[in-house]
Amino acid sequence: MNKKIPLRQCVGCGEMKEKKNMIRIVHTTEDTYVLDRTGKMNGRGAYICEDAECLNKAIKNHGLEKSFHGPVSAEVYDALKTEFKKIEK
Repeated sequence: MNKKIPLRQCVGCGEMKEKKNMIRIVHTTEDTYVLDRTGKMNGRGAYICEDAECLNKAIKNHGLEKSFHGPVSAEVYDALKTEFKKIEK
């Protein structure tokens, strides 16, 4: 029997990809946004490809706002850009 591979949709490019190959962004109950590398944090999550281009697309098309059903501040996007630079190195 084949094990089912969980897929998630990127908020940037809109493609369905394997969950383990994506980064989860969590909107916590404390109203903060955090990168969740474990995929197990509490809170509403949105997934994005490990690609700075997808982050730029998510900013342009307001992908995080749509996923979290509310406004996302510029500071959150700046923090995500910083984290993506660390990942790409």
